[in-house]
Amino acid sequence: MKLTYPHMGEAYIAAKAMFDDLGIESIIPPFSTQSTLRLGAKESPESVCLPFKIMLGNYVRSIEEGADTIVITGSCGPCRFGYYGPLQKLILEDMGYDVDMIILDPPREGINKFFQNIKKLSGGESHKSFKVFLSAYKVCEQIDKLNEIQYFVRPRAKDKAKINSIMHRFRSQVLYAKGSKEISDLIEKTMDQLLTLDIDMEMKPIKIGIIGEIYTIIDPFSNLNAEDRLGDMGAEVHRSMTVRDWAENNLIKPLKREKPYKLEKELSKPYLPVLIGGHTQQCIGHAVNYARSGYDGLIQIYPMSCMPEIVSRSILPQIEKDYGIPILYLIVDEQTGEAGYQTRLEAFYDYVENRRRRQSSSKQAQST
Repeated sequence: MKLTYPHMGEAYIAAKAMFDDLGIESIIPPFSTQSTLRLGAKESPESVCLPFKIMLGNYVRSIEEGADTIVITGSCGPCRFGYYGPLQKLILEDMGYDVDMIILDPPREGINKFFQNIKKLSGGESHKSFKVFLSAYKVCEQIDKLNEIQYFVRPRAKDKAKINSIMHRFRSQVLYAKGSKEISDLIEKTMDQLLTLDIDMEMKPIKIGIIGEIYTIIDPFSNLNAEDRLGDMGAEVHRSMTVRDWAENNLIKPLKREKPYKLEKELSKPYLPVLIGGHTQQCIGHAVNYARSGYDGLIQIYPMSCMPEIVSRSILPQIEKDYGIPILYLIVDEQTGEAGYQTRLEAFYDYVENRRRRQSSSKQAQST
């Protein structure tokens, strides 16, 4: 069995760590490019979400390199992600690819079925697979910490090219690291390298929270490297959802009989008291939390035709009004142009920075 899995931000790192520890060969698809997207879009339904098209392109690239089994997480509720696995398998069969697909539905959809799939992956050693899963989860935690350091360092670094060099080297080396131990050591080494860079500790960059649909938030290709672009301009960003966050709320907490996304759902209640699918309540809840925490601006990123985020988009202007926080709305699909995208980010950054400067000047004038 040669496993593969789609790119979804840094999820491939934790997946590789888990399967390496289980002794299962996994084939990581080449990093997504416009060619990958065109390949997936060509075979996908026209109106389907951008992540579907990118992931389908990922599968084809991996199958061409020898993968025979696809592992993908499942979903429940009114979101098209729950249809991804079955529909993509049918499309691959129509394309002439005979591959097995293992869909890991969240434990809340049935704990027995969840562990049956884990057992299938581990060759029957469910006890071993649980320990390996915990090790992979710790890798997710380290990845989050690495990103937080990068988000802090990037706007303050005097030579931003060095950050790009360090992160590029990390992404190249992690493909050849074996198991959670080697990967963890590499992440620690990369964090140390970032922390030794020459940075301006006196700088107080504007803070921007990234909200929206989880895939387009955490996948640099689909959001056109929005986090790096903003950091290079001088903004300190924070990603509202991560791979670790997803694993904690969809796997760890349900197994512990704990309620997921408790804070986000509580904060979203005045605006959206019921679950409508996707991460709508989380998007709204994070927006409120960022506003209360003193962030200077928010950016919602989501795929065209994403129903849950379209609902969020209709609610966020009220939060913008209630809390006086500017919000930029970015919709992405295969037609998104890089130049126009960059221009909108730059314009929003300039607006938020000038707005904070005016507010600061006004407060100083009132104090005198």
